[in-house]
Formats: sequence, C-alpha cells, structure tokens
Amino acid sequence: MRKHLAMCGFGLLLLLGFCAPPAIAQTSVKGVCKDVDGKPLVGATVLFANQDNGQKTSVKCDKKGEYFTLGVTPGRYKISLYRNDDDLKADKTLFFMNGFQVVTGENSVDFDLKKEQEKQAQGQGLTPEQLKQQQEANEKIKKENANIKTLNEKITVATTALKAGDFDTAIATMTEATQMDGTRDVLWAILADAYRSSASKQTDRAEKQKRLEEAVADYNKAIDIKQKAIAADSKKNPDDNARLAGYYNNLGDAAAKAGKIDDAVKAYDQAAQVNPGGAAGYYYNEGAVLTNVGRADEANAAFDKCIAADPTKADAYYQKGVNLMAKATIQGDKTIPAPGTVEALQKYLELAPNGPNAQNAKDMLALLGATVETTYGTKKKAPAKKPN
Repeated sequence: MRKHLAMCGFGLLLLLGFCAPPAIAQTSVKGVCKDVDGKPLVGATVLFANQDNGQKTSVKCDKKGEYFTLGVTPGRYKISLYRNDDDLKADKTLFFMNGFQVVTGENSVDFDLKKEQEKQAQGQGLTPEQLKQQQEANEKIKKENANIKTLNEKITVATTALKAGDFDTAIATMTEATQMDGTRDVLWAILADAYRSSASKQTDRAEKQKRLEEAVADYNKAIDIKQKAIAADSKKNPDDNARLAGYYNNLGDAAAKAGKIDDAVKAYDQAAQVNPGGAAGYYYNEGAVLTNVGRADEANAAFDKCIAADPTKADAYYQKGVNLMAKATIQGDKTIPAPGTVEALQKYLELAPNGPNAQNAKDMLALLGATVETTYGTKKKAPAKKPN
C-alpha cells in the first residue's frame, strides 16, 4: 500500500510541474485608416497621446492602411491621424478623437475619413443632395490642386529651358500647358515669351515672322484673361496691374519686331495707363521703336512723356537730342540746332556725365558751337582761402 501511494505522489508532482502559468492579458490597438475616397492611407501615422501623463506612441499603416501596436498602455488618449511623418512634425492633422479609453486587452480604432465627412455634413444639417454637392466640390478642389501642381512643374521646365536658350522645349512645354488649361494668363504669357525670344534665332524670314505673330496672339490672350480677372476681383491687387502692363510692354516689343509699329505704340500706351508707376520705361521703349523707323517727331513726343514720368531718365534726353540733331540746318559755316537740342544734350550730361553716350553728346554740342560743361560728375572745389 505504501508503495502504491508513493507512485501516486510522484505522478502528482509531475502533473503540477507541467501545468501552464496563468495567462497575462496584453493591451493592443489595431485599426484601418482610409481617406475620403475610401482608399487605404498607406504610410499614414497614428499618434496616441496619453491625456493623463503625456506619454506618446506612434505607429505607421501598412500597404492595406492597417496598423497594429502593443506599445500603448491602458488609459485615456487623444488619437490623431497624419498622412505621413512630415505632416506629424508639422502638426497637419487629418483627423483626431479625444478621450478614447484604451483598456486592457484588444482595442480597435478605425479612421474612415469618408464616413467622418458624411457625419460632419449630417451634423451640419445637410441633405443627401447637399452632401453630394459638397463631395463633388471637394473632388473638384482636389483635381484643381493636382492640375496646378502639374502646371507649375511645366512652368519650371519651360522657364529653365528659356534661360538656357532652348526655346523649342519651352514652346512645346507651354503649348501642352495651355492645352491642359487655357484659362490662365501666365501660361499664355510664358508661351508668348518663348515665341518672341525664339524669333531672333530664326534664319528663315517667314519662320521668324510666324513666331512673332504667334507671340503677339498669345500676349493678347494673356491680356484678355488678365483684364477679365482684374475686373472680377473686388480687392484690386496693384500687382495685377503691374503684370498686365508687363504683358502690354512685351506685346509692344513683339509687334514692333513683326513690323506692326502702330500696334506696338498702342501697346506701350496701354502699359503706361495700366501701370503709371512704370510709365517712364514704357514710353522710352515706345520712343525707341519710333526712332528706329524714322518717326522722330512721334518718338520725341514719347520721350517727353518718359521725361515727364521720370525727369532723371538720362537716356530719354540723349535720344531726344539725337533726333533733334537731324533737324539742324546749315547757315554759312554754322550749324543751327533745332529748338531744344542743346538743352536735351546738356541735361543728359548733367545726369550721366560718365554715361555711355557722354562723349557723343559732347561732340554734338561742340559741333553746334555750344558750351560743353566740363564739371559734370566732379565735385566743385572749395574756394581758396585768402591769405591773411
């Protein structure tokens, strides 16, 4: 009997030795994150911030938009969803919930931005039709942002090509941009710049003229769009007028090179009207164009407008003086200048005594027998003290 009992005791000890330890409950949190289109938010970051002790834990979503973590202790949390780690650092929250109680064991927290959007709309008292309209508006904004991003990329490519003298690449890129969206003035303006710049590189006269006319047409498109935008904008941003004037100025240059002088003059005048602050430059360009085609009187009228806008514009005085020199007459052995010639050339020397045309101005004044001031650009010496 004793032997039998001993064996039973041994067996009991074996059974106790192989019993599993009692289970320790673990805390886990899992969930799925979806965007407003119901698609998985791949690589999104979920941040758990303990509202009692400030402890923070983050976890990333996998390719299915799912996440799982064992690193969250029970407690009350603010749980926030971020698109990626960069948005987390910049605190660009997609969605968050306050006061979520994490309990011992399994927890589940899903983020469905589409459903949250619908809840928000319902909370605002929107009807199903109004909610649909809101969703369509959001989708439109999303597509618009994507479109703008693509257009900006094309602008970067085109402007880089322009700086490098690769005009054909710039033209091709901006043509694609205007086909994508023909409602933006800046796209047409850059395309026009590319055509205008490329024209000077053409050896075939017909091709050169074609590109200049294309530039003129595209500048006009940019101007039309910008004018309508300005008229519709109640804020009246002065920068818009400066940009519009720039389009007119470039249109004037393209039109002049295309042989459309009257159109060029009109464009420069409009630039000055739109942006009076830059009028001196626009009128000077107008005067230069008219001078180049032998319309000296009209050119000097433009130079006078330039001087009125900016009395320190030295080159305007010089060009006016040169045009007036052509009207000088010969009487015996004397050259009689047209009225205003000497004054214009002397004013140039006063403003730009060491300017690129200073010597030419002095030579013309000498030819006219006028006194050439030699102290321009030099400091006057103080009078010598008389000896005691």
